[in-house]
Amino acid sequence: MSTDLEQAVHDTDPDTALRAVARLRRLVEQLEAQHVAAARRAGWSWRDIAVRLGVTKQTVHRKHHRVQED
Repeated sequence: MSTDLEQAVHDTDPDTALRAVARLRRLVEQLEAQHVAAARRAGWSWRDIAVRLGVTKQTVHRKHHRVQED
């Protein structure tokens, strides 16, 4: 991850930098899903999660509502 972050910030080759950004984006999405699922299992409301993520309740629910279905 640190290599991806360093490439995204410092690499002067757009191809390399953008590929690093894409890898970081996938990692962040995975981390968000993992922690939203953990918060829901712990009894957190969609509103509580949304506040921490800086988005609306509707946004976080739409993106992660399948957590409850699995």
